[in-house]
Amino acid sequence: MKKALSLISKIHEKGNRFIMERLKANGIEGLVPSHGDILAVLYGCGKSTMKEIADKIHRTKPTVTVLVDKLEKLGFVKREKSPDDSRVTFIVLTEKAKEFEHVFKKISKDLNILLYKNLTDEEAVSLDVLLEKML
Repeated sequence: MKKALSLISKIHEKGNRFIMERLKANGIEGLVPSHGDILAVLYGCGKSTMKEIADKIHRTKPTVTVLVDKLEKLGFVKREKSPDDSRVTFIVLTEKAKEFEHVFKKISKDLNILLYKNLTDEEAVSLDVLLEKML
C-alpha cells in the first residue's frame, strides 16, 4: 500500500505546529510557516524578484504575491525598483527581518533535529534524495 502522501501530510502538520509554537515562544506574531520559504530564499540571496521566488519555492506568482504582501505589512520585506530596469521590482529584507534571522535559523535547525532524530545520516540523505525525486 502506498501511503507517502498521507505520511508527508502528517509530517507537514507536525512541522507547522512546531514552527507556530516556536514563533509564539519568541514573541513573533503574524508570521506563518508558509512565509518561511520566502524568508529562506531572501536570507540566501538578499533580494529576488517575485518570479525568482516563485520558481525557487515551487509556488505560483499570485500565491507568492499574497505572501510577500503580508510579509511587507508585518515589516519583514520591502519592494525596491531595480536601478537598471524600472519594470523590475526586487523583494528585499528589512532590518526587522535581518534581526529575526537568528531566530529563524534556530527554529529551522531545531525542526530538522526533530524530523531527522530517528534516522541515521545515510537514511537522512536517502530520504532527501527520494523526496526530491517525488517533487
